[in-house]
Amino acid sequence: MILDMFSLKGRVAAVTGANTGLGQGVALALAEAGAKVALVGRSPMDDTLARFKAFGGDGFPVKADLANTAVCRKIIDETVAKYGGLDILVNNAGIIRRGDSIDFTEKDWDDVMNVNLKSLFFLSQAAAKVFIKQGRGGKIINIASLLSYQGGVRVPSYTSAKSGVIGLTRLLANEWAAKGICVNGIAPGYMVTNNTEALRKDPVRYQAILDRIPAGRWGVPADLAGAAVFLASPASDYLQGFTIAVDGGWLGR
Repeated sequence: MILDMFSLKGRVAAVTGANTGLGQGVALALAEAGAKVALVGRSPMDDTLARFKAFGGDGFPVKADLANTAVCRKIIDETVAKYGGLDILVNNAGIIRRGDSIDFTEKDWDDVMNVNLKSLFFLSQAAAKVFIKQGRGGKIINIASLLSYQGGVRVPSYTSAKSGVIGLTRLLANEWAAKGICVNGIAPGYMVTNNTEALRKDPVRYQAILDRIPAGRWGVPADLAGAAVFLASPASDYLQGFTIAVDGGWLGR
């Protein structure tokens, strides 16, 4: 049956930034589809774990701050030690710093690039080594952004990092597809998350953005569920190096 291709029963996933927002939404979706999930984040995972418990999901917290690439191997090792393997990695963790480019600091540049791009690469590398050793392939899902396609304003390091995420997604797919590793991405539109709080508190910017979204609303984390399960499942086994926009039609306008 076709729906069986979307099942994640027996699969093990690791999702970064799973304590809130998009990462939490993706982690819940993968667990509902049957996966066991390592919930990675630097903040307490209490709310996510409570939501898992509510429907009997299997998840455990891995505390890690992706500002430092030294944790990448730790994340993978702890997941494998807990569940005996790894099948899916979702690189969701990200931060944003806002400021005029003329005054943007080196620290704000480096902080964003370290979390949003550098650690994403080295965590993907660590996961791929496990996938290859296991001999059954694997799935890597990178969370990009609308700003992977557009410039935006006052977020130079974020735009640069998220543009890099799409390029890196393509490159890793080129290198690893023959090894049975599928590398794809999701580019969320304007979502109700912590990262967009400042925009949503500005009534003028909020309304301007809303007016441009064909769907007529901002997105919520649950809107990524379908795309995430598809990319994590056997249903997407011949999809490589592509980033799906889940944006309410923003890019098509």
